[in-house]
Amino acid sequence: MSTDNQIESADGLALAKQMAEEESGIGRRPTGYSRFIIPVIAICWSLFQLYIACPFFDPVESTFIRSIHLGFALLLVYLNYPMLKKARWGLRFLSATDRIPLFDFFLAVIACISALYIAIDYMGLTTRYGAPILRDLIFGAILVILLLEASRRVIGPALPIISILFTAYAFLGPYMPDLIAFKGVSLNRYMGQMTMSTEGIYGIPLDVSATIVFLFVLFGSMLDKAGAGHYFIQLALSLLGGFKGGPAKAAVMGSGLTGLVSGSSIANIVTTGTFTIPLMKKVGYPPTKAAAVEVAASTDGQLAPPIMGAAAFIIAEYVNVPYVEVIKAAAVPAFASYAALFYITHIEASKLGLTGMSRKELPAFFKTFIAGIHYMAPLLFLLYELIVVRHSPELAAFNAIWVMAIIMLVQHPVKAFVNKEPLKPAFKQGVVDLFAALAGGGRNMVSVALATAAAGIIVGVVALGLGGLITQIIDVISMGNIFLMLFITALASLIIGMGLPTTATYIVMASLTAPAIVTIAGFQDFAVPLMAAHLFCFYFGILADDTPPVGLAAYAAAAIAKSPPIATGIQGFTYDIRTAILPFMFIFNTDLILHNIYSWPQGLLIFAMACVGNFAFASATQGWFVARTRYYEIPLFLLVTFILMRPDATASFLGMPHEQRYWTYPIGLAVFGLLYLMQRPRIPKPKLVEEAA
Repeated sequence: MSTDNQIESADGLALAKQMAEEESGIGRRPTGYSRFIIPVIAICWSLFQLYIACPFFDPVESTFIRSIHLGFALLLVYLNYPMLKKARWGLRFLSATDRIPLFDFFLAVIACISALYIAIDYMGLTTRYGAPILRDLIFGAILVILLLEASRRVIGPALPIISILFTAYAFLGPYMPDLIAFKGVSLNRYMGQMTMSTEGIYGIPLDVSATIVFLFVLFGSMLDKAGAGHYFIQLALSLLGGFKGGPAKAAVMGSGLTGLVSGSSIANIVTTGTFTIPLMKKVGYPPTKAAAVEVAASTDGQLAPPIMGAAAFIIAEYVNVPYVEVIKAAAVPAFASYAALFYITHIEASKLGLTGMSRKELPAFFKTFIAGIHYMAPLLFLLYELIVVRHSPELAAFNAIWVMAIIMLVQHPVKAFVNKEPLKPAFKQGVVDLFAALAGGGRNMVSVALATAAAGIIVGVVALGLGGLITQIIDVISMGNIFLMLFITALASLIIGMGLPTTATYIVMASLTAPAIVTIAGFQDFAVPLMAAHLFCFYFGILADDTPPVGLAAYAAAAIAKSPPIATGIQGFTYDIRTAILPFMFIFNTDLILHNIYSWPQGLLIFAMACVGNFAFASATQGWFVARTRYYEIPLFLLVTFILMRPDATASFLGMPHEQRYWTYPIGLAVFGLLYLMQRPRIPKPKLVEEAA
């Protein structure tokens, strides 16, 4: 590699890391003693969360937990994020990144106190709910204003603007056109709902953030600081790097493993893409496609059970089911989506005539596996706690955290002992890593806490009486057509998600449309489980992460690959179309989310057919199966997809009873086999592959 290319690669990686740091809560880098303030507060936040999760201590009142959780988040935001990214109006302190201005210290304290007010005067607020005094209104107004400003600093302007529009609608409802007219609310009722109850800012999303999500984010931070991310990608390379297009397959597997514990697609890209994107380019993938594979794999990491990002825990609360039921519902679509991405990397490699890496270039599998096998222990223990013992998510995460803490403390001394090196520095490094992980957990949670709290304003306004009205409005816009309504919901999720984090997108769309999907489907005598409606919103909220032109994941991967960001986003979105069809399918075929499916053989059959159906869809959209797909073959591939993902509709069309729907699977497989026979004579020879592609 030339010196210029090395400099460009280094600049691209630096940009991607900067994006990941900004998303993970690193805004300022103060000097002097003040550099310890932010990490110490973040560590204290992590210790508080561990305290309330510990089963040996008395439980803390839920409202107090939410209040303190939000107080820590607001404190960190104002100390860590400047008001402006660039100095304006000659006020340099508004954009200072090398120090914490007194102005932000003042805002941090006021914001924290306003968040804690509901805990400080808990008994008083309880007795005068619905009739707030002037002090209640003042602290409530300060909280709303400073919460929206904190959200703007961390997340961007989209969520505060949407919250302000909903707030304005709550007050101006009586003056709206008849279709969207609303009786409106008083200031007392609005403030009571938002800041004096658990129906607004302190609602279910913030509760889930405070009691469950923080622990999983902390667990992910500990795995990252311990070195698990590097281990996962090395393990994936040792397994898959030698196959056709091996680095791309390794990127999919590595990103999937990292995504188990990471709620951030950008952080996932920086962790795995740093290794896989250069290797993909090395074996022949064009920069845009190399970056797009990483984008698609990292974005979909949030779909993979058992953790699935913050939104999945909120789904469990909204749908009122144990979290293991969310895991069960998400399993088939998530793993079918990943299997199809493996398939896409294979057909892209076939198009380009690529091979894998030589075995000499790859790490040895057994040696690599053994070297990091201790990283698997806390993950397996977490799965055991969630699925076998069926402990609550917070207790399962707490138990996995202390296992992870032990590993972090002993892994360096053990290595030092084996290598006959001094033990004291090794033990010290373990302690440093542990505290760095505690600080990282607090930093990483800022955006999630702010997103759930600010989205609570929207949820609170809807709960003021807008829910039924919104259903009516959506019914009118979609003309009562469930297909049109789903399309509108998907499009709205993608657009809103361009400016919001995944969790906030899900909360907003689920609050507005999930009940409407169930209700409108009921009008048509078609039952949609509430779980399916929420997963629909969840999927499209995640897909918004790489939707051009805004998708930040595409910008991060493009910075590493030195590819055009917009082209990377478009290419990544074409790969993710295979994921986009799944929500439409499981809305109408609830077998895909294992609704009322309790048999392992039946579940595995559904999964296998969903994978093959997704493969057929990928061949239709990517223009390749075993040879270039011709235009008249595309409808046949789509037919295979429909038969294998909608056996219920196929059976109905053929006049078969619903109970015999799985007998339509052989028809889809036969058509898929016919397509193979049609394309087999056109399989390009190795020397002609590049020309055919």
